[in-house]
Amino acid sequence: MQLSKACTVILDQLSDVIHQVGEQDYIQPSVALSGSSIGQHLRHTLEFFICLEQGFASGIINYDKRAHDKLLETDLEIALMTLARIRSFVNEQVHDAPLKLEVGYDLENEACITIETNYYRELTYNIEHAVHHMAIMKIGIREVAEGVVIPTSFGVATSTIRYREQEVVSKQRAGVL
Repeated sequence: MQLSKACTVILDQLSDVIHQVGEQDYIQPSVALSGSSIGQHLRHTLEFFICLEQGFASGIINYDKRAHDKLLETDLEIALMTLARIRSFVNEQVHDAPLKLEVGYDLENEACITIETNYYRELTYNIEHAVHHMAIMKIGIREVAEGVVIPTSFGVATSTIRYREQEVVSKQRAGVL
């Protein structure tokens, strides 16, 4: 399925890049990231997938109830094992399923509203969310972990990759390249 494949590509890219990052670089605060670390951005990204995984089992997703797991943001091995587990979960899901999404935007209380959704919609959201944070992580990696080889498509939306490829073809046809 297209969504599972897209998600697997993203998770594999994350895994490949994180494998290259040293323990110290993983937790190093980045000036460019306002003092947050690569590990904190990866933890944030993975916890959305964890919420989806847990919500798939229970039928209710609430991204606000993330664990903010310090081990996930400070221990490379735990992060890599979590990436592998999420990848397995995503690849095991071959059918859509109805879900409910709890959201709460009232700063005065923790009351939530419930929105009808489904697994495919939430997987799409998680893919987009991951790409966004990968773009941010790329900035931090370039600052604190020089030498890490980052794929050109890391943190870039599929539509942007297609657009860039079309631009190259257009320029080649026009004789510009």
